[in-house]
Amino acid sequence: MPDVVVRPLIPADRPRWNVLWAGYLEFYAVTPDPEVTDSTWRRFFSVDEPLHAIGAERDGALVGICHYLFHRSTWSATSYCYLEDLFTDPGHRGGGVGRALIEATAAAARRAGSDKLYWQTHRSNTAGRALYDKLAEDLGFIVYERRP
Repeated sequence: MPDVVVRPLIPADRPRWNVLWAGYLEFYAVTPDPEVTDSTWRRFFSVDEPLHAIGAERDGALVGICHYLFHRSTWSATSYCYLEDLFTDPGHRGGGVGRALIEATAAAARRAGSDKLYWQTHRSNTAGRALYDKLAEDLGFIVYERRP
């Protein structure tokens, strides 16, 4: 398989990002308001935002996306890096795209001086978890969520 090239997303990536983003949202069975999606896209390019977006290319085609952010923690003097979204085009799974995006995010976290890189996924994501178990440790935490 050709090499995977990871790079920051650029505004011209929006059409392909839309397709990959829709696939990610479909997996999690969510449909955000279109304004939320537009706002998210704009945040990627704002210097005032801690949100970052990278993409993985193979043969010049965008085949994976990853969004991450840095945040403060009461357990660290520096920051943590949260990998919020990761998606690989189904036709390119198993070929190193997800791993390349995670490793690129880890490198960004190191450059930023973050103490930790972490992410979460649904327990039913067996394909993703097979990769994650090779790259990180499942610490056994359970995530609770509610609307304020």
